[in-house]
Amino acid sequence: MFSNEEYLVRMNQTKQKMMEYGIEVLLVSNPSNMFYLTGYNAWSFYVHQILVVMIDEEQPIWIGREMDAHSAQVTTWLDDNHIIPYPDEFVQSTIKHPMDFVANILTEIGQGNRKIGLEMDAFYFTAMCYERIMQGLPNAEFRNFSTLVNWVRLIKSDTEIECMKKASRILENAMNAAYDTVDIGIRENDVAAAIYQAQISGTSDFGGDYTSIVPMIPSNENTASPHLTWTDKRYQYGDYMTIEIAGAYKRYHTPMARTLAIGEAPDKVQDLADVVVEGIETTMEHIKPGITAEEVEDIWSKTIAKRGYFKESRLGYSIGLSYPPDWGEHTVSFRKGDRTMMQPNMTFHLMPGIWLDNYGVEITESIRITENGCETFADVPRDLHIKKPSQVSSFTSEKNQAT
Repeated sequence: MFSNEEYLVRMNQTKQKMMEYGIEVLLVSNPSNMFYLTGYNAWSFYVHQILVVMIDEEQPIWIGREMDAHSAQVTTWLDDNHIIPYPDEFVQSTIKHPMDFVANILTEIGQGNRKIGLEMDAFYFTAMCYERIMQGLPNAEFRNFSTLVNWVRLIKSDTEIECMKKASRILENAMNAAYDTVDIGIRENDVAAAIYQAQISGTSDFGGDYTSIVPMIPSNENTASPHLTWTDKRYQYGDYMTIEIAGAYKRYHTPMARTLAIGEAPDKVQDLADVVVEGIETTMEHIKPGITAEEVEDIWSKTIAKRGYFKESRLGYSIGLSYPPDWGEHTVSFRKGDRTMMQPNMTFHLMPGIWLDNYGVEITESIRITENGCETFADVPRDLHIKKPSQVSSFTSEKNQAT
């Protein structure tokens, strides 16, 4: 998908950062960063694997499970000499650990006494990984650089933007599939299944990838909890819900959230949706290169404050390629104190959800910073969506009438 030239640019940018911070070797365990630098793409991150980036070597070294070595051969630009598998006896053993193997390799190739950066806060770099690599390389100097490669990824190439545009076409199909499926008597899990079908089917021109986060579709009072998934409960007239999903293409994600009601929405939900829509549209009018992340959040906060609302959580975060369990890049956040300046081809999930004590509204956009402003990746109307039910009498909600 990406040319060798683009991988070399990414490697050089990473090494430049390593030089700035005085690191000679970087051990990459984040599968997103591993993919970014080499193209490695397999569902193997549940066992330990490491990419060794050396400041004075053109190619990094992939070290992973023996049965996954062929995946490295077919998905990366590395030659066979830079793909080193460890035997299965290291997998989930109480005696041997993959970091023992990694330490031995680094010692053998003369890298055991260098200044080594670790992704210590990466999801798949465990406390045991740290302990065993420390034991195995007593003469090395270790430092934490969990997001070094993440920051290199912040500004997207044109090829990456094209991947995100394709992900957005898939996202549109998936959101419309949710809208089409939601109805009186339909179960929440059936809506989730329709979303999955659309996400993976993609379009007639290209297929979809699995997303790093599952569909989150809480309903009614559970909309106060944005990260609930689904149950087998059947929808009733007057139910309302938030739908947060993404489209993914070649590991590149564009998330979105919308709020929907069946038949009619409670006044409180409609009023909050109006506040969120006004806030996101006003904020997007002001986003452009040169503005800082905290200034973006400040525009939003002042806009919704006029209506008597505030939001404690961040307004959004950088996005791009990712693996489970998260589609965020773990770099820029739209919140107070983040003075990162917007630049063209930065990409974000602008996330103006508001969650109150017993209900919430999410209406969000994936955006790209352009030369003069910002633009959305997907095209789905922002207003609170009212789904006309196919039937009413059998499933009329007494709860909604009471509301």
